[in-house]
Amino acid sequence: MTDARLMPPVPVIDPDSVGYWESLTRGSLGICRCTACRAWMHPPLEVCRHCGASTVVESVSGRGSVFSFIVVRRAMVPGFPTPYVIGIVELDEQEGLRLSGILMADPADVVIGLPVQVSIGKIGQSGILGPSFVPVAQ
Repeated sequence: MTDARLMPPVPVIDPDSVGYWESLTRGSLGICRCTACRAWMHPPLEVCRHCGASTVVESVSGRGSVFSFIVVRRAMVPGFPTPYVIGIVELDEQEGLRLSGILMADPADVVIGLPVQVSIGKIGQSGILGPSFVPVAQ
């Protein structure tokens, strides 16, 4: 029997996040956006945190830059050979709009400000699609 603590977590899809997860199944990155003030927000919410209006999920370019990152050197989860990089990416659509994911790059090549593009793939063995990021030529 596999120890559940060693498996990647399976995302919980709730009313706030369902549009985000559905966009990934369609092959695009969808981010929550206010219908009134047009602010982007992640994690997604059904109601805008700025003005209280309703929100919708809209596709974004998936382009951004590395805001912060860590290099994981100790194997904790099967299927994730070390070392690997987990990053926080600031998307180009709005200052402060950030999303976390695996950075598909050699840890030695990752720096703050590195331009990246989203890549959508399976999260562990769950079959659920999620974002990771790959460096792009400057």
